Amino acid sequence: MGRHGTIAGRKEAQDKKRAAAFTKYVRLITVAAREGADPDYNVALKHAIEKAKSINMPNDNIQRAIKKGSGADGSVTYDSLNYEGYGPGGVAVIVEILTDNRNRTASSVKGLFDRCGGNVGTPGCVSYMFTRKGAIEIEKTDNLTEDDIMDVALDAGMDEITTYDDSFYITAPTENFEAVSTALREAGYKFIDSDITYVPNIVVENVSEADKEKLQKLIDQLEDNDDVQKVHHNCKDLL
Repeated sequence: MGRHGTIAGRKEAQDKKRAAAFTKYVRLITVAAREGADPDYNVALKHAIEKAKSINMPNDNIQRAIKKGSGADGSVTYDSLNYEGYGPGGVAVIVEILTDNRNRTASSVKGLFDRCGGNVGTPGCVSYMFTRKGAIEIEKTDNLTEDDIMDVALDAGMDEITTYDDSFYITAPTENFEAVSTALREAGYKFIDSDITYVPNIVVENVSEADKEKLQKLIDQLEDNDDVQKVHHNCKDLL
């Protein structure tokens, strides 16, 4: 009985997580489609569709989102905005939002910051600590080296590569992101993730364990919010 309950509970949690991911990617596709409904001529839309397909979103859902964004069905529109602030330990936080109700989002995001020991600041208060870049994470294997990746990605315009225990992390200027992604995919490398992100120029070190725990709670609760697309921070230990 207990075992069945555990399995059922785990499945319910997975289903909720999948549904939340669907909601976020539908919004992402909808907003990207404002600039054109053809992914061959809209890099943002192409990337959003790839993200949706990576979680097995049905094509019907993807097409409905494209129609919604391109104005083909005349339905609700979403606003894209960022919140900036500080989390516990003085860690800088940027929250990317897609919302159909700014007042609802402002209330929920500010409430989460307050409850987790942080505070929302004014636009620009922390963004100067980050650079907007393309980021690609590739699975590390025994027969793959940093030089192998650089041989492919350098000519396409990569910026830097960092080697971790189980992956390679490649960054590129936003204008080169598509070229670098395409070159690496065509070379057969397996992506763990790829996205346009905020890469910190300044990192916060020596954050206490208590503050790291509160910061992780803030990040988790923000990511659980349907209006939140991405959360970025500069806590070195949690990067």
